[in-house]
Amino acid sequence: MADYQERPTTTTTVIEKRSGGGMTFVMLLLVIVVAVAAYFLINGESRKDSAVESAATQVGQAASDVGAAAKDAVKPE
Repeated sequence: MADYQERPTTTTTVIEKRSGGGMTFVMLLLVIVVAVAAYFLINGESRKDSAVESAATQVGQAASDVGAAAKDAVKPE
């Protein structure tokens, strides 16, 4: 009888590199964070400008009141 020896079988495994959705998710998250930060930055500048405008209006009104009081003080009775 002939001796039967099993020959080792070789297999080749091909691994394909596939990109998951991780990088897309990170980029989308980054865009959202930048958009929200820009919104608050622009909105904050608007509030600051409004506060300065309001203060200037109040100073102008106070100066007008002082001027009117000075005129009243100078009027002869």
